Amino acid sequence: MGHLWICLLICEIILLSDCARGPPHVAEKIAHRQTVRIGRTMKLQCPVEGDPPPLIMWAKDGRNIHSGWMRFRVLRQALRIKEVEAEDAGTFICKATNGFGSVNINYTLIVVEDASTGRDGAGTAGDPEYPTDLSGKLVRPRFTQPAKMRKRVIARPVGSSVRLKCTASGNPRPDIVWLKDNKPLTPEEVGEGRKKKWTLSLKNLTPENSGKYTCHVSNRAGEINATYKVEVIQRTNSKPILTGTHPVNTTVDYGGTTSFQCKVRSDVKPVIQWLKRVEPGDENKYNSTIEVGDHGFVVLPTGEVWSRPDGSYLNKLLITRAKEEDAGMYICLGANTMGYSFRSAYLTVLPDPKPQHTPIPTATSHSLPWPVIIGLPAGLVFILGTVLLWFCQSKRHCSSGGVVTAQALTALQRPPPRVPACPPSGDKDCLSYYMTQQQQLLLAQGGSGLVVPKVYPKIYTDIHTHTHSHMDGKVHQHQHIHYQC
Repeated sequence: MGHLWICLLICEIILLSDCARGPPHVAEKIAHRQTVRIGRTMKLQCPVEGDPPPLIMWAKDGRNIHSGWMRFRVLRQALRIKEVEAEDAGTFICKATNGFGSVNINYTLIVVEDASTGRDGAGTAGDPEYPTDLSGKLVRPRFTQPAKMRKRVIARPVGSSVRLKCTASGNPRPDIVWLKDNKPLTPEEVGEGRKKKWTLSLKNLTPENSGKYTCHVSNRAGEINATYKVEVIQRTNSKPILTGTHPVNTTVDYGGTTSFQCKVRSDVKPVIQWLKRVEPGDENKYNSTIEVGDHGFVVLPTGEVWSRPDGSYLNKLLITRAKEEDAGMYICLGANTMGYSFRSAYLTVLPDPKPQHTPIPTATSHSLPWPVIIGLPAGLVFILGTVLLWFCQSKRHCSSGGVVTAQALTALQRPPPRVPACPPSGDKDCLSYYMTQQQQLLLAQGGSGLVVPKVYPKIYTDIHTHTHSHMDGKVHQHQHIHYQC
């Protein structure tokens, strides 16, 4: 009965787990209208749950957000926007999808100017990003984000974009002036808004944008400068070039999710395609394959090709619920009208840690417990064996007894031997003589094939002789022989 309860418990757990699987759903209440000030960091939450875990994608005003959006980063359940700008305002959609369905979360993002900002870009004290010493002590300017200013020589192809940062603080609040080749840039070139002035954005680069860009930051306590060298490269007609180290060899757990990345630099938008090598013997698993060298490859579905600000193009191959057959060699192929380039990487799928268990047959779950099922046949076999053994033993004893009895009967049915007459010595001598003759007769019969002594080890004999005298002088004798085992 204990095993039966265990089976019922397992079935209930399976049913409950199946019931839990379904389309994703929103796990908590959210505010669909969000407001943020220019220059701040904004995080839009996407609290979605589901089984299996859903794949989350973000879009702004109908355009998918990808890694090419420099200030946007897609987190596990959120979208983070750094240094919000006025054009970031709009409609954001978080779309969560799994095998059972999908759900969307809509946001309306409103970007507002700081209330203390004037037209000249000067702010008031108390701004956490640009602190002012209220004691009146002068503090010379300093750069607050030096890690983002390490790369001072920047090369970009024609048509791409670049952002130059010079965020600084001091007391009083410092002013910033941007110069190109030691000539001030116009406000239109720098951009509007107090926060924007710390970052210089150059879009749709042309060869005329090449030069040295300097940010001059100063206040009454002092001044600091930082210079960037921007080089705009003319595009040349050549085949695509795979930049960086991607794709790289990857290892994934069984049932896990991973991806390959391919970054291609090309004068025109290239075609990026992913291929997987077909292992020997697996050709029949695919409808069509292509031959590359001595190996066959299958063409995999390709997602959207994203254009990055540096003039390169990015594509990712997503592998979900990895299985053993997903392991192997993958190739990223970038091609345009001038030629193609490719690079390969290997995917390793770790073994499934869960043992493959065979489902319990339903027939046994409705019958007796397994100890009874095993015990009944074993008991029947034991009983039949015991009866058969007893039968064989009885048959052997019966056969032996039958032989002895037949031989004994044969010996006993023989006619009694004739006893010689007594010598004329008298009754006593006659009796002794008769006894001797009987013993010799018995010994002779025992040696002539009578097997009774073999069955009965001891035979006791009793001989009685009766003598009768008649009136006419005749003597009549009777002998009685008794055998006793």
